[in-house]
Order: sequence, then C-alpha cells, then structure tokens
Amino acid sequence: MSKDLDQDIKQKIENLVAEVNKYNYHYHVLDEPIVSDKDYDKAYYTLLDLEKETGYILPDSPTQRVGDMVNEKFSKITHETRLFSLDKAQTEQEMSEWVNKIVSQYKDSEFTMEYKFDGLRLALTYENGFLTKAATRGNGNIGEDVTAQVKTIRSVPLSIPFKNHIVVEGEGIMLLSELEAYNKKAEGPLKNARNAVAGAIRNLDPKITASRNLDFFAYGIPIIEGKSFKTQTELRQFLIDNRFLVGDFFEVKKTPKDIMKVINKVGESREKIDVLIDGIVIKLNDVATREELGFTIRFPKWALAYKFEALEVTTTIKDVIWQVGRTGKITPLALLEPVDIAGATIQRATLNNWDDILRKKVKINSLVFIRRSNEVIPEILGLAQDYPNSVDIQKATNCPACGAKLVEIGANLFCPNKENCMGQLKERLIHFCSRDAMNIEGIRDKIVDLLFDKLNIRTVDQLYNLTQQDLESLENFKDKKSSNIISSLEKSKNKDFANFIFALGINNVGIKTAKDLAKKYPDFNSLKDATLQDLASIRDVGEVVAKSIYEYFRSPKNLEIIQNLFNHGIKLKYNLSNGGGKLKDKIFVLTGTLPTLTRQQATKLIEDNGGSVSSSVSKNTSFVLAGESAGSKYDKAKALGVAIISEDEFLSFINN
Repeated sequence: MSKDLDQDIKQKIENLVAEVNKYNYHYHVLDEPIVSDKDYDKAYYTLLDLEKETGYILPDSPTQRVGDMVNEKFSKITHETRLFSLDKAQTEQEMSEWVNKIVSQYKDSEFTMEYKFDGLRLALTYENGFLTKAATRGNGNIGEDVTAQVKTIRSVPLSIPFKNHIVVEGEGIMLLSELEAYNKKAEGPLKNARNAVAGAIRNLDPKITASRNLDFFAYGIPIIEGKSFKTQTELRQFLIDNRFLVGDFFEVKKTPKDIMKVINKVGESREKIDVLIDGIVIKLNDVATREELGFTIRFPKWALAYKFEALEVTTTIKDVIWQVGRTGKITPLALLEPVDIAGATIQRATLNNWDDILRKKVKINSLVFIRRSNEVIPEILGLAQDYPNSVDIQKATNCPACGAKLVEIGANLFCPNKENCMGQLKERLIHFCSRDAMNIEGIRDKIVDLLFDKLNIRTVDQLYNLTQQDLESLENFKDKKSSNIISSLEKSKNKDFANFIFALGINNVGIKTAKDLAKKYPDFNSLKDATLQDLASIRDVGEVVAKSIYEYFRSPKNLEIIQNLFNHGIKLKYNLSNGGGKLKDKIFVLTGTLPTLTRQQATKLIEDNGGSVSSSVSKNTSFVLAGESAGSKYDKAKALGVAIISEDEFLSFINN
C-alpha cells in the first residue's frame, strides 16, 4: 500500500469518525436524528471494517463506545453493574459462525430468540417490591434518572410480588398504532416510534411522557438478590409472573439452520407487527455456560443481535404532484430519488395533505425520512436535512384532473366539481369494485380507465348495465375475461350490509365505521333516515363523520344511484343481531392461534353477536380471546387486569 493511499484511508477513517459522532449527537442528545438507521449502519460498519483492516483507531471513535451519551439536564445514576451493548450479525454466515463457535465448546447448547426492540433501553430498580428508580442506559456505566417519567408508563408495574432487591432491564417502546393515533392530533408529528419514545422519556416534564401512551418490554435481570435462574426461559417466566410485558415472540433453537428459519419468518412479517423491531436477539439459554463465556470489553460473548435491513431510510424529494380521490380530496404525492427498502425500490411516498407538508417542514430537494409498512405506498415521516437548493412545495390551487378551483376545508384541499370531475368519478368506480366493498373481480384501475373512456361508464350503477358484448368490444378483452367480469358483477348483487355501506364511498367512512353502522341499523332505510344526532351518538363516529353520512343521504343524485342499484337486483344481507346481541358494546382483542377458529371466523362471530374487534389492548377492552402462542397482547391484558378467555369459553357463551 502506498504512502498516499495510507493517508487517504486515514483521512477516510477520520471523516467517518466525525460523521458518525455527529449522527450520535443528534440522535442521543438532541433527540433529533438526521439520518436513517440504514444510513447510520452503513457509515458505522464501513468505519468498523476499515479499523479492523488497518488497525488505525482514533481515541474518539464511536466503535469504542458502549451506549448513549448522557444528557446533562438530568441527574445521573450510576448503574450497579455495567449495561453492555450487543455484538451484531447482518448475515447468515456471521450468525452461523457465532453459534458454531459456542457449540464446539459446549455441546447440545440451546439458543433463545426474542425481538430486538428499537426503543430506549431502561433499567428499573425495585426494593421491597416497589419501583424506586428508573434510568436510561446512558454510556453503560452512568445513565439518566428518569424515574418520574417511567412511572407514567402504564405497563410498568409500580409494585411486584418479588420483594428482594432486583434490577429489571428492558425497552421503552411506543407502539406503532399509538404513534399513528398521536400524529393525527399533534401539531408537530413525531418522526418515528424510536425517536418518539426517546423524546418522551428524556423529557423533564412527565406529562409529555404520559401523553404518548408508552409501553415497557422487559427482557433481562442484571441484578437480583436471593434468587437465580438456570435458563433465559426461566428468567422470562419470572418476568411474566411479576407482571412485566415481555413481548409475543420467544423461540428456543439449537442449530444455525433452525435459527435462520425463524429469522426469515419474522423478517417477512415484521411490517405487520405493532412494535418497532430492528432484529432478533439470540442468547445462549443456559446461564451457567454464560458465566463461563463472560464478556469482552464491549459486549457479552453469549448474546448476539441479528440486524434486519432497515424499513426506514432517507432520500431526497425530487418533486411533488397532486392527486384527486373519490371524495374530491386532493393528496400530495412525493416523487423521490429512488431508494431501496427491504428489497423494493421506492420512488414515491405519500404526504397526507397540505397541513402535513407544513407540519413536517419538508421541501423539494430536502432529505426526508420515509418508512414502508404493510406493503402500502411508503409514508414520509419527516424532515432529515435541508440544503441551500431546497425549495418550498407549492400549494395546489386547481384540481389536477378537471382544473376546478380548489376549496380548503380544515387541513385538506378539495375539488368541488363532484359530478363532473373525471378523477373523482374514476376513483369512485375503483373503490366500489374493491375487495372490502362489492369485490367485483377483474375491474381495477386500468379496466376502469377503459370503461370510462370507451363505454362512457360514469357512475357505479351503470356497471350493472354492462353486457359481455360491451366488454368484448374493448381492446385485449377475450371471452373468458369478459364472462368472468359479468359473473363477478352478478355475484356481487348479494352483499353484506356493511360492505355495501363501505362501497358507497361516503366521505370519512372506512370499513370499520361501515360495520358499526351495519350493527346499529337493522336495514338500509333506517340508516338513510337516521338523524344527525343519532349518527353522532355511535361509538367512534363523532360529529364530523356523522355529518358526512347525513349529508350523503340528503343528496338526490346519491339516492338516485342507490335506487338504481336496488333496481338492478342488489340485495343486502342484514345482521340479525343489529342493535343488540349477546356481545353488545363488548370490545374484543384476538391474540395467538385459536384451536379451531380462524381470525376471520372469530371476528365474524363477535360482530354478528353485537361486539367489535380492536387491534390493541387498552383499559376499554372487554375481553382478550387468546389462543396458542399468545404474546404481548396477552401480557398487556394481564397487566391491565383485562379478562382473558379461551376459544372454548367464548364458544360456550355464544352457543348458550
């Protein structure tokens, strides 16, 4: 290696040290990250590889640090024992080498697998069964005293059955559903769940912490007096017995192959998990063997974090275009510098409305955080950095489809040309045919364009005038394709009341609200004639949604289309338990795998009997219906004192 090249590498290392330290300062001290996890990891591991290759390590290199920086505004707590970081693997080969090295020394070793939560690491101390102090990890030796803040977290037990001195280690978390609910109301949206929990706990005002509805998931016990554990499995059960949340995922495996199968399975489904995770923590199950293996200067030799590829990245907004929806709402769509997220190339992301643009302070040519979840179009979470060439996004003034002058209602822009706007008419047709609506197979976006342009279909009732000959006149339509669409149209004429309500495309009425309305009203006319006051009294409806429903059924044009649908033979299937039922006003949460019922079957039974199903456990939950491998929802129900029932108990009540 030449002298010049040596100097170049040294300069690159020095630049990377400065860069990563800057990222750490913004993330850990200011609680304002400026790059995504993916970009941070890229810089960090590039630095780590160069240091290993050259042996050139600066005294202030972030690779020599364990943990976060300590914020000076908090009083300090010295941990009784050092809280170590974890060694990391990002490939199957790295994980396999680590496992095989241990197995070569200790035959028949077992390894536990738990979520690697992406939140704020905390240590909770209990004396005589009562929570006495809580601290952040800090630098591993000294953390911040956040006792007052942590006491506001609902799932942190303020007292536990175990009466001796104990320190419980875990992660402060903001569930993704809670983040979504918070951002709908907040003046300034939170960038992500990890940043949200860090900003809430590392805040001098406990009221801020309480407002974010945080949770705490426990996974370790670094200090305990008068008790010991043989395995991680036993330790986890002890945490459950002492009313701690531990998460809904726990596996025990022996071989790298079996471990990798689980990692892949979790990796494929993690977008559907209600908690932010960035990997899997693998631990040697046997505690005695752990003690023999010990620690390096930075991490335990008996634990490893397998890191997933980030679902959250940063990229640049190149432009913003505006689109019109079925209700006339105008939505901004950001065109992005292409970026890879978990194997998919992302070039577009949604911004909810004009107000969202202002709150998030994003601009064209600015660096932004984006996140992909549940395979829908990614969302822009917030601004990462502005540049000298960043320019403000211009507010739309005219409808992009018909050119009509837009009107501003609250945070949103609307096209008032409801009956003649080509964009709105097409979107209504697409919505009417969608799966949760009339489920008319074969009629999707491109087909709707053809029906609109070639066959002059403008309203949903006109779909039922279509003949096979009409469809066969269209380009690339053959007998089978045409007959399938006609068959699907005919099949859609017998439809559940809730799906029909949703299909109408009433502003602010999603599938859940449609189901609530179908439970409340015994038939269509009862819903159509409902008063504004009656509609507003329904749980989770409120005045805004009630007004949308009420006004929809006061439109002569809407009523004409609905009557035409009935004239075409649409017949509605009503819920016989409307307004009543054994489970009236009861809220259920499902968790785990039930012995005989699928999730869909259990949900239908609950709704048919007047109840409703929620995705998360709260103090308002009536019952948790739990099956095999029930997880964090089960734990949370225990912590909140919510009744937990089995499938047998549920069916016995329904049938008797």
